[in-house]
Parts: sequence; structure tokens; C-alpha cells
Amino acid sequence: MYEDIVDLDAGIEELFCDPDPDNARAFFKNKNRGLVNKVTSVEQAVGVHINDGDYIAVGGFGHVRIPTAILMEIVRQKKRNLGMAGHTSIYDSDLLATAGCMDRCDISYVIGYEIRGLSASARRAFQSKDIRKTDWSNGALAWRFAAAAAGLSFIPSRHMLGTDTFKRSAARSITCPFTGKKFAALPALYPDVAIIHVHEADSYGNSLIKDGIMVSDPQLARAAKRVIITCERLISHDEVRANPQATTIPYWCVDAVVEVPYGSHPGNMPGEYWFDEDYFKMYLDTVKTEEGTERFYQEYIYNVKNFEDYIEKIGGVRRMIELRGIEKLIFTNKG
Repeated sequence: MYEDIVDLDAGIEELFCDPDPDNARAFFKNKNRGLVNKVTSVEQAVGVHINDGDYIAVGGFGHVRIPTAILMEIVRQKKRNLGMAGHTSIYDSDLLATAGCMDRCDISYVIGYEIRGLSASARRAFQSKDIRKTDWSNGALAWRFAAAAAGLSFIPSRHMLGTDTFKRSAARSITCPFTGKKFAALPALYPDVAIIHVHEADSYGNSLIKDGIMVSDPQLARAAKRVIITCERLISHDEVRANPQATTIPYWCVDAVVEVPYGSHPGNMPGEYWFDEDYFKMYLDTVKTEEGTERFYQEYIYNVKNFEDYIEKIGGVRRMIELRGIEKLIFTNKG
């Protein structure tokens, strides 16, 4: 039967994560589902939950709702040999690749900063042979998270069939046993760690994405073995219980909760603050050379004690109020 449905057509690149749902289930079986206080610090969240060699996935979309505080702490703690899902991933993959934290990446979108241009530092890192790369479409990575969230080993799709992206992926083609049609078999993606920034969370990990695009974050949280949540604000459990349908990510997915105001800077936090375009311009100009890249990392990460000090360095609360004003103006005009 297996030979009847599996075709010889297959991508040539490496599959970085084990898609076996029973192996994932064995891990999830021992995960604590109690209502326990999970509030911790950025430093502890990274130190306890992210290990050298782990495969990580980052929530948000492009530069929207990115968990910058955790990403910078990963760099600061010099985590190594990380795998990463490059799913709508820009500044996050840039930071980790350039700092030498990453050695393998499932790529659907990296390097490009949209209208801002390309990152020279990310280009240098990804053109190096030190990072193993496997290609996917954005949709394919989203479906891989969905397959894992559903407890499957793969999901059938028409994504990528007949394309060079399929050839450079680790997907396979199968024949449907019901219709005889050909589909791509996309392997489930069970990350070791998911890192997601949200608007609000309670101390148990119930998390609310209140504005903007959710992308695959609900599926990602259910697919990952460990989940770190950073939030703009901690709220009470009573507030969650008063409006339970608003919970995007339930507590039983979450392992650590960190309150990090302005935690998506320099990215956009929908309804909270706009992109810091001045910062992005400074960053892209600075990393055009290796010397500039080293200077940036020393000044904004290695020689900065924590994310609060970083916010002070980029202009402090005054700068964030300016970005909040732009975001509020844009939201008002949208209405």
C-alpha cells in the first residue's frame, strides 16, 4: 500500500525536524498542564528553555509583533547550533544568523526588509556554507505547523508542486488513494521552542493577540514542545476568565511568561506602536560592512545589560511615545 501512494519525486534538501507525531506526543505527555505561575525574566527564559542545538520558531509576521527581547538575549547568551524556521522571518533571522547562533534554517522568507532594502549582514551569513538551508514556501511552513498542531506526521497540499522550491525542499509527492491526484506531502514541523510576543498574558500563560495579523501563531504554539511568551502587559487571570473566547494561546501550551513593554521594537506592535524606521535605516546602513556589524552588536546587544537598557539607548519612553502616536494615528485613519 505504501508503494502505491508514495512517488519517487522528492525534494533533495535536509529535513531538520523529526515529523513523527508519536515522538512529539511522548514529550507532550509529560508537559505540566497545571495552573502554575510561569512569570520569569528574559534572562531566565532563554537560559532555562533554549539549549544549544535546539530548533526554534519565532511568532509574528515580518517586522510585526516580533519578540525582540528574547532574540537579543539569545545573542547575548551566545546560544549556538540553533535551527530556525525562517517563516516570514527578517530581523529575527538576521540577528541570529549574523551572530553565529544558527547553523540550519528552513527558509521561506529571510534577508529582505521589504521597501527598506536587503540586509548585507544577513546576506553574508546566509551565503556562508556555515548555515545549512532547505527551501519552502510561506504557505508550506504554515501548513507544516498546522500538521504538527493536529498531531500528524504530514499534511497533503498543492504547495510548490512543479517548482524549483519543491526541488530544494525536503517535501515528497504522494498520490491520493481516493482520487489518484498528486499532492505534495509536507512534513509536520515540531519546533523545540516557539517564541511569541503578544499584547497581554496572565501569569499562567493564557495569551491574547488583540490587534493585527495572527499568522500561524495559534498553530505554532500547539506544535512547539516549549513556548516562551513575551507580552506588553501582564493581566489578571480574572480578566482572562471574563472573556475566555479572546484567548489566542491557552496556558497549557506555555512554559514561560515575560512582561516586556515595547518588546517588539524596532518592529510594529499593532495598536501599540509603529515601526521604528529611523532605527531600521541606521541598522541597515551600519551592517553594510563587517566592521559596522561588529560595532552594532557590541553597542546594542553585548554591551547592553538588558532590554530595558536597550530601550533607553534607542530613545527611551519618549521615543516609544512618538511611535505610539504614529500607530494611534494610523489606527484612527483605518477606522
